Amino acid sequence: MPDLEHIGEESELHQKYERLIAKAKLTPVMRTVVAHPCDETSLRGAVEAAEVGLMRPILVGPAAKIHAVAKLHDIDVSPFELIDTPHSDAAAAKAVEIIREGGAELLMKGSLHTDELMRAVTSSATGLRTARRISHVFVMDVPHHAETLFITDAAINIAPDLDVKRDIIQNAIDLFTQIGLGTPRVAILSAVETVTSKIPSTIEAAALCKMAERGQITGGILDGPLAFDNAIDPEAARIKGIQSPVAGQAQILIVPNLEAGNMLAKNLTFLARADAAGIVLGARVPIILTSRADSVRARLASCAVGALLADARRRTEPIKGV
Repeated sequence: MPDLEHIGEESELHQKYERLIAKAKLTPVMRTVVAHPCDETSLRGAVEAAEVGLMRPILVGPAAKIHAVAKLHDIDVSPFELIDTPHSDAAAAKAVEIIREGGAELLMKGSLHTDELMRAVTSSATGLRTARRISHVFVMDVPHHAETLFITDAAINIAPDLDVKRDIIQNAIDLFTQIGLGTPRVAILSAVETVTSKIPSTIEAAALCKMAERGQITGGILDGPLAFDNAIDPEAARIKGIQSPVAGQAQILIVPNLEAGNMLAKNLTFLARADAAGIVLGARVPIILTSRADSVRARLASCAVGALLADARRRTEPIKGV
């Protein structure tokens, strides 16, 4: 079982995650399909989440390989259901099939590549698509910053157009509200805070704000374009003379493209010692994405966010077989 005291080291810097994990432990334990957990990090992450009460994993992948990893790293997988598949593609397909049949409420990425898993998820015939565009959110616990920061999309949509950004924003707002954090303040980021034809992302930011005014995006308070500094720092917003309920205190950061988002998230992770939980939205169930570089706390936070979202969905629209 993971050492929660060790996980809580520097807890004064990461209390936002600790609160999410504690809240998720109060929800019913979620059936979670773990696709191809064939290395120590992915297998241990699923088992640790189970041991602290965040999920009930169903392990899907080559049984011999999973048992070998478990034996090598002294991980007890005997309490968990294990479904044998020959390789990672088959594991992804089987995991999605279990979800479609109503056998689980969460999907968790194992040691296969993200694009392998997403191919199965996005299959038009057998996948987990909905009418909403699929997108990724980093839920970041940044030391010394008061707010949990949601950064999207930094992992799936490379160069989203206006319509895709609308879905990216709505996915993030729905996540924020459904896990019980209230009404989010959403900053649409660019390099500057003024609209200029020389920077197309500023025009899209202004259009997205107008879409929110007209009810095409709901549930959040939007402003943009905003530069990163005046989105998250009240003094920077004051110096620039920006007056809005979002400037200086944003909770959701909408990046112009994947490259900008990926660099922003990794800057915070490696320079500010932030933890980055990952969740994919817009599919029939939340999809937990973890990285080999994640801390134990970040892996548990990813599971906690997924569990909170799945619990909110279960209470509003119970999962059904397809």
